[in-house]
Amino acid sequence: MDITRRFFRIPAQSSFLFGPRGTGKSTWLRHELPGALYLDLLDPALHRRLIARPERLRHLLAGSPEADTVVIDEVQRAPELLTVVHAILEEPSPPRFVLTGSSARKLRRGGLDLLGGRALLRTLHPFMAAELPGFSLDAALRSGLLPLVVSAPDPAATLAAYASLYLEQEVRAEGMTRNVGAFVRFLEAASFSHGAMLNVSAMARECEVERHAAARYVEILEDLLLAFQVPAFRKRAKRATVARRKLYLFDAGVFRSLRPKGPLDRPGEIDGQALEGLVAQHLRAWAAYSSQGAKLYFWRTRAGTEVDFVVYGADGIHAFEVKNRIKIDSRDLRPLRAFQDDYPEATATLLYRGRERLRIDGIWCLPVDEFLLGLVPGHALLGLVA
Repeated sequence: MDITRRFFRIPAQSSFLFGPRGTGKSTWLRHELPGALYLDLLDPALHRRLIARPERLRHLLAGSPEADTVVIDEVQRAPELLTVVHAILEEPSPPRFVLTGSSARKLRRGGLDLLGGRALLRTLHPFMAAELPGFSLDAALRSGLLPLVVSAPDPAATLAAYASLYLEQEVRAEGMTRNVGAFVRFLEAASFSHGAMLNVSAMARECEVERHAAARYVEILEDLLLAFQVPAFRKRAKRATVARRKLYLFDAGVFRSLRPKGPLDRPGEIDGQALEGLVAQHLRAWAAYSSQGAKLYFWRTRAGTEVDFVVYGADGIHAFEVKNRIKIDSRDLRPLRAFQDDYPEATATLLYRGRERLRIDGIWCLPVDEFLLGLVPGHALLGLVA
């Protein structure tokens, strides 16, 4: 089986590796760690044995003394094991543990802190453009970059089944909510909010539930790693800015599959949301894999001037505006100019669907696919034009 090269690097010390279902954690780890002791908690028999007696983990380790790395796949299905893992890590010369999960909910409630900082927290994201030898922007906007979907013979059918997989295996199985039907309606409401400032009250009205239920559904989306929030950039703000966060589904293809389409929907609007989300998931993955402490924000003034993304970290301040159009004009640059007025040290970039690389009044205007292909963790954000 051909395994696509990933930018993610397994830490030398023990770690939790989180990632939504379909990001390829299990397949990739088996390839990268062929000599590890691999414990798959999706195996019903193994799961039952370890749930009944978590200390059996020690017997399994004793039976494979040559394995210096232990992978426990889907560890959230047996959070009781963390107590045993914690004790083993405190012993002399313990093995390295790689603990994978597609949901942080049970671990956060049931003992993630028990490891006392002895395990790093890492996330495996959907593919980045530069990881794929045949990256296509159109295909990424249509089907996303979830490895499960990219490798599927029928990406559309796989995407259509993805939400059902989560509902059945995660929401129902773990009893996250008693009203699965309301949660299905909420998923659709969340797709309309993709790339917009989070308004829980409006989402509650849309899916006909109480506000507290909608707030809980947002938590479930984040627990399942299906969505993430981007905070407002307010450092040394010179003018009044908003404090609310923006919500994004974690993959452009998943967004497209959940977003209802009707005669009143404009294709360009949905395409624009998908493009903005695709850039967001790339910047988020770049920041996570680079391990330089960079954070992703957006910027919006109370007057309504908005810059889609701000990346703030050791590499500096980078502002990005995303336009789903082939041509640009001076009006498209106004938000970036306003941001640079407040933050003159910032680098400003407009990403668009055209083919020309331009620099207008110190602002880079770059083809979005070239930018994404040039985005490599550990390298400068704008290495493409450096």
